[in-house]
Amino acid sequence: MASKARARWSGGAIALALVCAACAGAADDATTSGNDAGEASTDATTSGSSGTALAGGELVVALATQPTAIDPVNAPSVVEGNVAWQMFDSLVWINDEGEIEPALAESWTVSDDGTSYTFELRDDVTFHNGEVFDAAAVKFTWEAGSNPENAYYDSFTLASDVTVVDADTVTITAAEPNALFLIQVGAGWPMFPPEYYAEVGLAEFARAPIGTGPFEFVEWAQGDRIVLEKFDGYWREGFPKLDRVVFRPILESSTRAAAVRTGDVDIVQRLSPTDAVSLDGADGVNLVEYANNRVYYIAFNNLTSGVGQPTEDVKVRQAMNYAIDKEAIVDALFEGKGNPSSALLTEGDVGYDPSITPYPYDPDTAQQLLDEAGYADGFEISMSCPSDAYTNFVEVCEAVAAQLGEVGISVELDVMESGAFWDLQAEKQLPPLFGDSWSANSNEASAYDRIFGALGGEAASYSAWADPAIDELLASVRTTLDDEARAAVFTELHRRLHDDPPFIYLYEPVTIEATTARVVNYRPRNAEDFWLWAVGVEG
Repeated sequence: MASKARARWSGGAIALALVCAACAGAADDATTSGNDAGEASTDATTSGSSGTALAGGELVVALATQPTAIDPVNAPSVVEGNVAWQMFDSLVWINDEGEIEPALAESWTVSDDGTSYTFELRDDVTFHNGEVFDAAAVKFTWEAGSNPENAYYDSFTLASDVTVVDADTVTITAAEPNALFLIQVGAGWPMFPPEYYAEVGLAEFARAPIGTGPFEFVEWAQGDRIVLEKFDGYWREGFPKLDRVVFRPILESSTRAAAVRTGDVDIVQRLSPTDAVSLDGADGVNLVEYANNRVYYIAFNNLTSGVGQPTEDVKVRQAMNYAIDKEAIVDALFEGKGNPSSALLTEGDVGYDPSITPYPYDPDTAQQLLDEAGYADGFEISMSCPSDAYTNFVEVCEAVAAQLGEVGISVELDVMESGAFWDLQAEKQLPPLFGDSWSANSNEASAYDRIFGALGGEAASYSAWADPAIDELLASVRTTLDDEARAAVFTELHRRLHDDPPFIYLYEPVTIEATTARVVNYRPRNAEDFWLWAVGVEG
């Protein structure tokens, strides 16, 4: 599953998670940089007008894919997650500077053994339907979220128990000491209204969710728009700024570019370099460009369709990495705006080892490794890629198939609509090779989630690969409380992921977005995620 909606949380020293929180509230005075898209916040670029947001108004946001679910626990990509999280809050929030802030929990303490977190909750919060948010709602959220039918139920199984102390106090007990636990709760536990959720069930909740967030659900006209409106009872005083947000699926980059140029939409993501160039200097349009902490890859499958395939041999997987000219792909399809990837860890991640470099393009070495593995004459294999998820990704998959063919590996490529693709991925029914990507924010909890989500075997909804060595290292990450020692474990993971590759690693892109000049305080993070409660419009 591609973008992975849960990768929304940035920065944050783990030490902050292990003390009582009494830090400041939300960052009310987000800065902007107008047309100066090179001025970056901690995680990505700040964009939009540098003026003051007026209260009210409507914001229209283009979506690069067709949503299939809009609650955070089932949103299959960051695109849907960006819709979903506007309606929800968690117990804590990570601000743009990477600091953990109170959200629905005003403060918390942690037991001496690091397993029990006692949260003191806000007593002035209601859900959009009027239900009261309290400790019982936290317990219900844990119980409902742990249902394996949820795409990201594993976020909730990190806890072994939730105890209601009183209406405004709840204790969450972790299954084990976990240095990343508080950030993972913040990233993966949107609070659910018990009565409404019990009434409508999981499937309907994913289509018409209710949360405590700044915007409430109004309608979802499939294929056309998702409409949210300001929640007047929002607990952050003075927010949200906007009266209404409309999300419109616009699948083609060129169409999104045209829509922002004419002012039909206010924010567009995932522009192709060609379309971005066409907007450069356009009247009333600001370009936003930033390094995206996202790794694109061709995944190997050793759980289902890949069992018994040549790709179970590490030499074959290494050969396939050597067979791909990643720099040529980036140059030809992205005008050089991206870098070859060495593994699922990127330069900003904890434990990243710069001495571990991407596989170079070396078809001779690829052929030699295939010879050693017993496939001198190559082999046939099938591969799938989503058609409408990522910029120029179909062309990327076609290039990969062609370059594998040059070393004797004949690829049957099947391109399918992204919703169908991710449904099959969740069911582990994709072919032995499939193209996708996974984003993360610049913190170790997010880096952990990316690796576990893609490589957690049967325990992870969108994983197609299992490796006991990776499982052991991930367990060590969770239970190692010393920062330096935990970083060293991440470095071991980096080496393992490179030397025994579960993917053909491709590239880490530069993301290009655009906004209309009237947008104020739009702050995308480096996983392409954003929050809209402080965003406004001028005029």
